[in-house]
Amino acid sequence: MILRKQYLNKIIPLIDKKLIKVLTGVRRSGKTVLLSQIQDYLIENNINKSNIINISLESKKNQKYKDGDVLYEYLLKLGESLKSKVYIFLDEIQVVNKWEEVVSSLLIDIDCDIYITGSNSKLLSGELATLIAGRYIQIHVLPFTLSEAKAILQQKNKYTTDESLFENYLTYGGLPMRFSLDEVSLEPYLSDTYDSIVLKDIIQRNNIKDTSLLNTIITFLMDNIANPFSARSIVSTLQTIGIKTSIDTVLLYIEYIKKAMILYSVQRYDIKGKKLLTSNEKYYTVDLGLRNCTKTSAAIDYNKLYENIVYLELLYRGYDVKIGKADEYEIDFVAYKGKDIKYIQVCYLLATEETIKREFGNLEKINDNFPKIVISGDTHNFSRNGIKHLNIINFLLNNDNI
Repeated sequence: MILRKQYLNKIIPLIDKKLIKVLTGVRRSGKTVLLSQIQDYLIENNINKSNIINISLESKKNQKYKDGDVLYEYLLKLGESLKSKVYIFLDEIQVVNKWEEVVSSLLIDIDCDIYITGSNSKLLSGELATLIAGRYIQIHVLPFTLSEAKAILQQKNKYTTDESLFENYLTYGGLPMRFSLDEVSLEPYLSDTYDSIVLKDIIQRNNIKDTSLLNTIITFLMDNIANPFSARSIVSTLQTIGIKTSIDTVLLYIEYIKKAMILYSVQRYDIKGKKLLTSNEKYYTVDLGLRNCTKTSAAIDYNKLYENIVYLELLYRGYDVKIGKADEYEIDFVAYKGKDIKYIQVCYLLATEETIKREFGNLEKINDNFPKIVISGDTHNFSRNGIKHLNIINFLLNNDNI
């Protein structure tokens, strides 16, 4: 397995700091492997292996530790017996009752450095914020990017060309385990992973009764990534296929789906008014492989796929991302990192003069000096009027090109 350097570079400076390191991400995105890579780093830097405690809380052999009191007592006694700093790794902590009390007490009661993972964004809501406010930091873990996919295939001597890598990635996504599977096993694996996320992280965790409605909403949103929607418009669309539901129910189910981190919603931002807009969010999937295994139509909309993959790449690079609105024009992404702002348009191909005018013209209407970029599948460079054009594969494989 390749080193996930982007995440390790964030985590290594936090080692031995009195902060709980919280790794969140969709199921099977590579959080467990990242925990093992942190442990390898500790051992390489002279931390005794006996001082590292690693517990997978979804393993049946650790069933008893789902009781928070039992887990706390075990770790407390172990920490006290070692008489030196212990490094505690708790994988899929959300299955432990009162886990917030466990980690916050350990931080006080023994000399320890704590790392936890979870597959639900609810992990960071509620009690945790009040129990250890200001003493935790979240690292959000995504599936492999295209550059990481290239590295793993090169490591396995399976890499051929950037173009074939990209086409394969558009179809099967970046869940790390899928790169160890043959083509026959890929679709069943993705389908099983999707079912596991829906069952364990959405249906069971939220005690959902109307599973048919939930699956319909997920499938609808997956099929319509990169399209703007409101809860009202989703209700209206469902009514046209004979499904009656309410806006409140749709909003509740979407919240559950987002907490399982299989889909992200992105707000619209008024560039001129400098304010967030509350209507017509867009949705993007965490992984195109998971999306494609649920897809109902055979048609491929490369514009949607390209937009989704650029969104994920921007998240991976540490940007906060919004959909831009300037008067009646839309900018696909406004990406923020501190004071750094970039405006980005994404399309499949700049195949006609009309498309070129639309993609570049929308950016030309923004009257500030922040970088403006068009990303497409074209290999010819269409850069003009200070607006940079990038080929999408080159953008994804070169981390320093925007």
